[in-house]
Formats: sequence, structure tokens, C-alpha cells
Amino acid sequence: MKKTCLFFVGLVVLLALISLVLALIHKGGVPIGEKVALIRIEGPIADSKNATEEIRDYAKDESVKAIVLRVDSPGGAVAPSQEIYEEVKKATARKKVVVSMGSLAASGGYYISAPASRIVANPGTLTGSIGVIMEIPNVEGLMNKVGVKTEVIKSGKHKDIASVFRGIGKEERGILQGVLDDVHEQFIRAVAEGRKMAVDEVRKLADGRIFTGEQALKVGLVDELGNLEDAVKTAAKLSGIKGEPEVVTKKEKLSFIDLLRGQFPKEFTDIFPSVRIKYVFAP
Repeated sequence: MKKTCLFFVGLVVLLALISLVLALIHKGGVPIGEKVALIRIEGPIADSKNATEEIRDYAKDESVKAIVLRVDSPGGAVAPSQEIYEEVKKATARKKVVVSMGSLAASGGYYISAPASRIVANPGTLTGSIGVIMEIPNVEGLMNKVGVKTEVIKSGKHKDIASVFRGIGKEERGILQGVLDDVHEQFIRAVAEGRKMAVDEVRKLADGRIFTGEQALKVGLVDELGNLEDAVKTAAKLSGIKGEPEVVTKKEKLSFIDLLRGQFPKEFTDIFPSVRIKYVFAP
């Protein structure tokens, strides 16, 4: 009799716990699978780790039915932009991904947006800037004035091709231009694939120019005009969510070093920054 009573008490406690969990999951009347995840990508793109992990986690999360990617970025380094692009593309194969463009979603910021299920921009959003840039400082004149010169020992003819201590020769310029042209072509193909546009059609728009949200809508680079709330509603509608969706997001933890560096990426805080090829809007 005692064992039977303990069994029923345990069963009641278990049912109570299950009810509590279900109540938390259904908080606000939102059933399982009726959530929209919000991911923010803001500022220069110098690293892809946090963004790709967050996209991957939400893509696997069965309680999340759609993802909204809030992009407010001038772009940044090529490889991180490409890595985020690939993760967005994978996520769209599992669920709806809607991009909400903020003030600026240009160059790499547009690159990572291209494979989304739908792109929503504000009328005054600056976007596009489908191009590549390489900036190499030249301090040769200054060094000559102060009487400083460098001695270079190298194993190959072009090993110091991007040296800041001298100008760029004709042959070197041709090599670097070839690299940029190849990366630019990758950008064009990525946009064409993501937006389901003809490569030649994208190439006409890929001269580095920027577009407002309204202009981008006319040329097919975005799908509709609206703000973040509109993008959430679009994501909910596309994924079949009935009523008001629950929006979930992760708060980014900043390290002490991030605070000391003012949250700027390493690329912009190195004492001696290296030369980088970038998908970045450079006004």
C-alpha cells in the first residue's frame, strides 16, 4: 500500500513538472514550433564564428519555425562573408530565412543576405555595392623624408607584392587586379545563385554602386519594403505561423578585451594592419 501511494505521489509530481514545462513553452499562447528567431549582424564583418553558430543552432531548433536576419553592416572581410553566406543558404533549405536590412546592408552585408528566402529593406536602406576593394597604404614618400629605408630579403619575386614601403609595379598591379577580379566574380555568382537571377543580369549591377531600398526593389536585389517588424510578420506568414509569433534572440556576451577594444574587430585595431581584400562599402 505504501509503495502504491509513493508511486501515485511520484506520478502526480511528474505530471506537474510536465505541465510546468509545457506552460513555459506555451508562454504567451505560442505553441511549440511557432517561434521566430532574430539574429543581428551589425557592424563590419571581420569574423563569422558567432553568426554561423547562431544560424546553425536556430536552423536545427525544432521550436523555431523561421529565422529573421537583421543586417546592418557595410560588409567586411571576404572569407567570413562567404562563410555566413553558406550558413544562410543551408538554413534556407530547412526553414524560412528572412533578411531585414537596417540603415546599411552593402557589399559583404548584401552578400550574406542574398541567399535568404526573402529580403525586406527600408526605403532608405543603402544596399548593393557589389564589388571588391583592396587598399594598400604607401609610406615610401614619408620614409624618404625622414631618412628611413627597409631592407627586404625574400624567397620569391612577388613575396612582398603588397608592401606598404614602396609603390606597386605594373606586373604586380596586374596580379592583384586578377585576384580581385576572381573574388568579384565569386560575389556575382553568389548573388545570382542566391537571388535566382541570371549572372549577366547581376553583372550589370555589380560595378560597386549602391542602391536605396526603393531602387534595389526595382532591380530585383530585394523583395519588399518594410521595417524589422514587417520582416518578422513576413517570416511568420511564409512559415505558416498563425497569430503573433514569439520572437527569440540570444544576447551576445562581450569579453573584457572586447570592451577595451571598444568592440571593434581586430582588423581595425591592429597597430600594423595587414592588407586585406574586402567586400566592404567604402564611401
